[in-house]
Amino acid sequence: MRISAGEFKGRKIGSKKLFTKRAGKDDLRPTPAKVREAIFDILRSEIEGASLLDLYAGTGTIGIEALSRGTASVVFVESVRPRAKAISDLIDKLNLASRTAVHCEETEIFLKRASLTGETYDIIFADPPYASSEIEKILPLIDKYGILDAQGVLLCEHGAKVVVPEASGRLKLKKQYRYGDTRLALYRKEL
Repeated sequence: MRISAGEFKGRKIGSKKLFTKRAGKDDLRPTPAKVREAIFDILRSEIEGASLLDLYAGTGTIGIEALSRGTASVVFVESVRPRAKAISDLIDKLNLASRTAVHCEETEIFLKRASLTGETYDIIFADPPYASSEIEKILPLIDKYGILDAQGVLLCEHGAKVVVPEASGRLKLKKQYRYGDTRLALYRKEL
């Protein structure tokens, strides 16, 4: 996996094999380069100086690409300890520790804890396992806890067979994008 644009353009940041070997599992599905490019095209006007929350971070590629393209800060949430450690190691290697935080915990626990401190994010990117019902679980929590900034954007990556809700509280589905077996669902808050 390589960073495709910005400060770290062309920098190799690891391979799927590295992350699956460290975690002892093969359920990792890194976002393909074509879809990553589409994500950053969608978020182009939102990126500069933004705070980004990368849920189900996996390899950390989305968050690191966002930092390369100008986000101010990224918080990574990854529940698999070896993957979270690999993301931390990569952050250290790129000297990005001052602009990042890595949390090794379940997404629901992180969201609840973050709500207690009043944290909000300009961009939330969620890429849960395709065969899970995680999107349906986290949308109400993101709305309930007020984690997304009022003008922020939530982008969920999911499989083609997953039907995402049109709305969850104040979060409204604004647009869906299709890339082979991958879909992106863009949500915004309606006040």
